[in-house]
Amino acid sequence: MWWFQRGLCALPVALVTWSSATFLISYATAVALGHADLLFPYISDTGTEVPERCVFGFMLSISAFLGSGTMYVRYKQVQALISASESGLQLLNYTGLLMGIFSTVGMCVVANFQKTDMISIHLFGAGLTFGPGTLYILVQTGMSYRMQPRFHGREILWGLVPHKVSASAEWSLAFSFICFFFTYIHDFQKITLRVQPILQSNHLYDYPHYEEREHVHHEERSPLLAGTV
Repeated sequence: MWWFQRGLCALPVALVTWSSATFLISYATAVALGHADLLFPYISDTGTEVPERCVFGFMLSISAFLGSGTMYVRYKQVQALISASESGLQLLNYTGLLMGIFSTVGMCVVANFQKTDMISIHLFGAGLTFGPGTLYILVQTGMSYRMQPRFHGREILWGLVPHKVSASAEWSLAFSFICFFFTYIHDFQKITLRVQPILQSNHLYDYPHYEEREHVHHEERSPLLAGTV
């Protein structure tokens, strides 16, 4: 049995995979049709014009459905593990579910209001997605901390986390260093380079009287590279 076939782990895997495909497909379509810049466009810009707008809205709606399902399963899982006397964890669990629902509703708003004349509603949906979504992540992290070591070992938090953080920092540092040079692109578009050979020389001229001659040194200069900015 493969790892993604165990239990319901296929649900969060499908959520992450489908959501990533949503952004990548709409981005590729928008760039291919010339509706968005190749480098670092806003996510909203990749789903503004037809046909990528239709693809983005359709796929993001499915992501919202997968997200709500994933969060509900997590809610039921935690509810089954904690006792009725642990009112603090119960409240935290319910709060997390509520924040998750708000976040998925925001995703639906973003998916269906993408036109430029609906930008205020679109921004409201984006805020509703990432605001409660961030709170959901914090709540789930705090709840996992409160539930150890009864339901899982301490190594879940204190062994695994430093490894993940260090590995992520390493990858982030490498790619951020490389991708920094992308910032030169717009500036370099304003620069043209041309090669212009210039030969400068001064010669002796014959004057009527020898004593009136001016001694001028003969000079030659190498070709110059001239750039225009």
